[in-house]
Amino acid sequence: MSQPYRIEPLDGHDRSAFVSGSDALDRYLQQQAKQDMRRRVATCFVAVDIEGGIAGYYTIAASSLVLDALPPEQAKRLPRYPTVPAVLLGRLAVAQSHQGKRLGGALVADALIRATRAEVMAYAMVVDAKDAVAARFYEHLGFTRLGDDQRRLIRAL
Repeated sequence: MSQPYRIEPLDGHDRSAFVSGSDALDRYLQQQAKQDMRRRVATCFVAVDIEGGIAGYYTIAASSLVLDALPPEQAKRLPRYPTVPAVLLGRLAVAQSHQGKRLGGALVADALIRATRAEVMAYAMVVDAKDAVAARFYEHLGFTRLGDDQRRLIRAL
């Protein structure tokens, strides 16, 4: 990242000016993220630039993976439970004015660090990429495709 950012939980930040180029991701941050946090179904973290604006965000939530869906070399090291705990990286967006500055990768790294520091254990982080370009982005960051599903990727914590 060429510009300093502070990554913190979404709170009283002004979300109205956030534009990433994805209407669905913009609308989520502007209208639904705080509700999901109040309902305890997801946590939203924002990257704040030096001017105090939201440069990007991601959400994480508890999830699980079916043991049999994991690659055999990973599954053989785990207990024989039907599912294993995971952290879902639900949404990830970078404001258009901050794209190309490696902020997306920094947000994923922050999510991975938070997941490994959590007091509740999880085996992996899982993400459902919105398209092939997003899937390649996550693969570049060390995620691997889960079985035949071209959009679901995981990375062991």
